[in-house]
Amino acid sequence: DVQLQASGGGLVQAGGSLRLSCAASGFSSDDFGIGWFRQAPGKEREGVACISSIDGATYYGDPVKDRSTISIDNAKNVMYLQMNNLKPEDTGVYFCAIDLHRGCGLGPYLYNVYRWGEGTQVTVSS
Repeated sequence: DVQLQASGGGLVQAGGSLRLSCAASGFSSDDFGIGWFRQAPGKEREGVACISSIDGATYYGDPVKDRSTISIDNAKNVMYLQMNNLKPEDTGVYFCAIDLHRGCGLGPYLYNVYRWGEGTQVTVSS
């Protein structure tokens, strides 16, 4: 069974950094897309960043694109999101998700989410 385990959230002051991790297991596909979404209270879930496993192509949402780096360790099937210069508006629950059949879709989104991971809370204080 495919499992995604997210970690790395926490409380950080504005201007600080966090590295989120998403450990994926239970699948053998070499061509998949995996990414981060976030949801702030009262807002819809939005795509943050996505990476395609087969070519390493990366995509970012406009609010984070100059402050974030998504990467993947294919040997360990662990995806990382390094976020720098965090802002209070980055506060939310961050979810990782995977599409087992193709890479990233339009921008930082997946064509089809096969599995969502449990969220990890990120809180940025001003």
